[in-house]
Amino acid sequence: MKYTIKVNEVNKESNIKTMATVVFDDSFKVGSIAVVERNDGELFVAMPQFRSSSKDKYGNDVYKSVCNPITKEFRQELFDNILDTYQSEQKERTLETRDGKALQFKVSVVPFERAGSNMKGIGRIYFNDCFVVNNVSILQGKEDLFVSMPSYKTKQTDEQGKAVYQDVCYPVTKEFREVLYGEMIDAYHTAMDRTASKGDDFMVPEDTELPIMEQGAR
Repeated sequence: MKYTIKVNEVNKESNIKTMATVVFDDSFKVGSIAVVERNDGELFVAMPQFRSSSKDKYGNDVYKSVCNPITKEFRQELFDNILDTYQSEQKERTLETRDGKALQFKVSVVPFERAGSNMKGIGRIYFNDCFVVNNVSILQGKEDLFVSMPSYKTKQTDEQGKAVYQDVCYPVTKEFREVLYGEMIDAYHTAMDRTASKGDDFMVPEDTELPIMEQGAR
């Protein structure tokens, strides 16, 4: 799987040294990836996170990754390449995963309805069994269902004074968006049919968190 890393310099006074994006096979973009400097000067990669509905034992908010590598091998490969790109003069690099496989994906959707909202389901996207995107929402529009990618609230407002939201990750081509979103909607209908045949109520797995996005990397 081909992927392109691009880094952008930020305020050098901050412990966040750069923000990076990764585009998988010119089809799907992941943004808001931070390269952070610890107090001892060591650099590490922080994937975009959301504030979950959970609390730790001290009552503090628990943050979880919006998307992240799910294998040790790809995590090491991706994070090393992001750091190498930041530290090199070349701020954009295109690489191939070590397995050399073409981009593939699969999706999973769990039906879920929340009172007072148009939410119908929560989904995940898996790329090549090595990278996952969490908290993809299936929403009911005026006529049809549609897919909403994880997003965060910016400091900007629109002409009506409403907050502007920015997608953290999203398809970058019309063709891939149609295929991906079509698979998500189909997976939702399949899950609904399975739920109806079993006579079950809507259930969300324990490890599924409803996103409460905050601006910026944490």
